[in-house]
Amino acid sequence: MADDETAETADKTGGPDSTAVRVALWRAMHVQVDPPPHVLEDEIGLRLADPPAGWRSRGDMDPRATSRFRAGIVARARFVEDLVAAEADRGVGQYVILGAGLDTFAQRRPDVAGRLRVFEVDRPGPQAWKARRLTELGYGVPGWLRLVPVDFEAGEGASWWERLPAAGFDPGQPAVVASTGVSMYLTKDANAATLRELAALAPGSTLVMTFLRPVELLDEEDRPGLLASEQGARASGTPFISFFAPEEILAMARDAGFKDARHVPAATLNQRYFADRADGLRTSSGEELLVAST
Repeated sequence: MADDETAETADKTGGPDSTAVRVALWRAMHVQVDPPPHVLEDEIGLRLADPPAGWRSRGDMDPRATSRFRAGIVARARFVEDLVAAEADRGVGQYVILGAGLDTFAQRRPDVAGRLRVFEVDRPGPQAWKARRLTELGYGVPGWLRLVPVDFEAGEGASWWERLPAAGFDPGQPAVVASTGVSMYLTKDANAATLRELAALAPGSTLVMTFLRPVELLDEEDRPGLLASEQGARASGTPFISFFAPEEILAMARDAGFKDARHVPAATLNQRYFADRADGLRTSSGEELLVAST
């Protein structure tokens, strides 16, 4: 969904881009406007973003119009964090977040994150800004949280895989890798290349990534929202490039070399996180999840 106000962008100040800010604000909105139980409690991202007063009056923060987007954002985050916690209990010790933005897992869940090495991969400017804000807010950057700057705009996107070991990543040990809200901005060839790289992770590793389904595969009530979001992304200069039918993304993962791949549909997320809610909050069918293991 497009912001009809002047958005916070990754400008000359090196701050977070508008998409990262919007995600952080929607996560906070879930706590502030949706009744409990809350799928995810995250107002730390709001503190990091520190938007101007009146941010809740922004067009892209309308509680009713954005409810499905908001639900989708918190559901995907909760699903990933549940998976990471389960894998940590199984002995996996590494967690990589691609396009980390204003992710706050390390600050909210030190009980799990402190047992891992957490690698946040993002562009240098926003990442340096985030590190400063974490220090200003008293969180700091603990030793188990590794920031891995990659300048995607300078053509370094393909090198993030090579940069991880320098930050302490052990390619010989299993890991969880999360990529949420990224695949739609990449070509299908680029997505396939990324899957091939990640399929080379050590045995016992898991990838969880989101993907957008083509509009014709969406529930009728979800189509206007996706079309509006697509239009807004195009207008902001970050158009959605890739859409996948579930069987297509599953085939790509298997062709890339993953031993197992499964599709997690919106219906599963709704059943797991939004069942029996009196307010009817639920996520859109527009964005779903791929979980693949080596």
